[in-house]
Amino acid sequence: MTNKLLKSASRCIAAIALAGAAGPTWAAESVKIAGFTWPGYGFWHIAIEKGLAPELDIDYQTIEDPYESFNLVAAGQLDVVSSTAEFTPVGVERGLPVKLVAFGNLSYGTDKIVAGPGIENAADLAGKEVAVLEGGLAQIYVAMWLEQNGQPYDSVTYRNIIADDAFAAMIGGGVAASEFWEPYGTNTLKALEGASVLAQSKDPYWLQSGVIADGHYMSDSLINDRRDVALLTMKAMYDAIAWWKQNPDEGNRIIAGGMSMSVADVELVIGKDGTGLDGGLYVYDFMEAAQFCGSAPGNPPFDQKNGQINDHWNLVSDWWVKFNLIEAAAPPETGIDCSLHKELYDSGYRG
Repeated sequence: MTNKLLKSASRCIAAIALAGAAGPTWAAESVKIAGFTWPGYGFWHIAIEKGLAPELDIDYQTIEDPYESFNLVAAGQLDVVSSTAEFTPVGVERGLPVKLVAFGNLSYGTDKIVAGPGIENAADLAGKEVAVLEGGLAQIYVAMWLEQNGQPYDSVTYRNIIADDAFAAMIGGGVAASEFWEPYGTNTLKALEGASVLAQSKDPYWLQSGVIADGHYMSDSLINDRRDVALLTMKAMYDAIAWWKQNPDEGNRIIAGGMSMSVADVELVIGKDGTGLDGGLYVYDFMEAAQFCGSAPGNPPFDQKNGQINDHWNLVSDWWVKFNLIEAAAPPETGIDCSLHKELYDSGYRG
């Protein structure tokens, strides 16, 4: 009997060893992510390329219209959207099951208000047409700049023209000015004689206010029903940012390949040295984003304050009321969820 038991145990141990040698049998958790063509969202490609989240099967899709992405979240076909940070109050009023869970990066000069020949100040723009993404940060940026410079925000006509089309409209004289992000602003200044920069997002006011920024959104179902996956997804993003900071050359090549952009354009936006201070976009690491969310002690960079994400919400909400995009401002907690940052921080994670 003893020999039989020993032989049986030996067979069991051998079977377990063979199963282990064959590798794990569990399936990676699927996470579907979308964003438009923008280097600030390229860290998802680094996470995929470098295998920084082996527990996840990350599927990143390029979708140029963020409203399409948010509608896909509502339909249960997307889990995460990387987009500009002003959408949340609109999403809340429309009942979309999505929350802003992190500030991703801050415009550090990549956004500019560029004027055509003969336009030197805000007063010169009165009664003229300005190209912006209506319902986007570009419109708020122009409106705030006008008021800061003594002109009513509605003293211009906003035309919903962006990117290449706005570039063409500027060159052809169809609009007097436009809000551009890179590389469109630089290209316009090179191509249009007499064009000038009226404002740019590296000015201290815009950095401190945090108005012009990107964010990361998650579906309510990912946050609440698949919370372990939500935490791993957020960690994968910050691990990718940390990796890029140490390997900016290779990281920029990965982002350029994933975004189908030139390395030069990627470097123009996020820089070459991994600091975030030599390009046009400052990328928040985990601690900075957690501080902006109010989920970790200390203050974010650029004289921002702990928990400033709520002030950002209130600011953009007020502007969307002025532009009749929403009827009334809702409380920040209806569209912001900083609990993932808090849970990661409390677990000891620091990015």
